[in-house]
Amino acid sequence: MSHDHGTSTTADMGSSSLMAASEMSMTLFSSTSTPLFAEAWAPKTIGQYAGTCIFLIILSVVFRGLLAVKAWKETAWLDAEFNRRYVAVAGRAPKSESISSDADSKRMILTENGVEEDVVVVKKKGAVTRPWRISTDPVRAVMDTVIAGVGYLLMLAVMTMNVGYFLSILGGTFLGSLAIGRYAVQAEH
Repeated sequence: MSHDHGTSTTADMGSSSLMAASEMSMTLFSSTSTPLFAEAWAPKTIGQYAGTCIFLIILSVVFRGLLAVKAWKETAWLDAEFNRRYVAVAGRAPKSESISSDADSKRMILTENGVEEDVVVVKKKGAVTRPWRISTDPVRAVMDTVIAGVGYLLMLAVMTMNVGYFLSILGGTFLGSLAIGRYAVQAEH
């Protein structure tokens, strides 16, 4: 008899938790006491709710700033790579000779303001992977991890379905893009 009672209790608990999950609404709602990230961070007053919204605005601006810093660093790393000095090795042909003998290169004449210049045009053969560097790649990995973490925190705040949190994140994204969005576009080389 107790076995039957345990089974019915388990079945009742299972159906009640299923019922609660099916009753969850996937619509935005307005509440000033929605927890953010943890039950301990549940605003109890309008001032605390406003502070939470301001935090989300600032976090969104910081996220945009991190994207801008990453784009700036990527450009700086690429520029540093293009500015590297290469050493001629004895017994090897200079790079200009190997380029001119390449099947994908063509000799052409470039003319500007009456001055002619003999040039070699080389066709790019697809993507070139830059080498791994101790001075660049660990920093890139840390930046990507921080950007992902902040992005996931913002996503969790949106997933609360609280309209105030959602609008705060949109407002912060707007402000961040307005202030520093032009720096987040990575320059093409």
